[in-house]
Amino acid sequence: VQLQASGGGLVQAGGSLRLSCAASGRTFSSYSMGWFRQAPGKEREFIATISWSGDSTYYANSVKGRFTISRDNAKNTMYLQMNSLKPEDTAVYYCAADRYYSGSQDQAYEYWGQGTLVTVSS
Repeated sequence: VQLQASGGGLVQAGGSLRLSCAASGRTFSSYSMGWFRQAPGKEREFIATISWSGDSTYYANSVKGRFTISRDNAKNTMYLQMNSLKPEDTAVYYCAADRYYSGSQDQAYEYWGQGTLVTVSS
């Protein structure tokens, strides 16, 4: 599976962005997917994960209630709707996929996209 993240950009605090993660391959619907982020000088941080069917989602406390993860298996695409953005949300956002794991540990994900930069100004 090859992943391509997009949709990042510059937004003011309180604004919204929607990230996309497009996947290649015919078996996208078999993979659990996740979003992670890494701010300058910090370790990569778990954001959200979604099951292969989309029926199950899980969020980090830092984004719960503001971010929504979703997927469209017919389009081989996963999304992250980000609302009420804060300056501390500034980071490079990565999408990840794994056939068997759907948790918050980044080391467990096999496939990664290249990242898309989100900058939130105050």
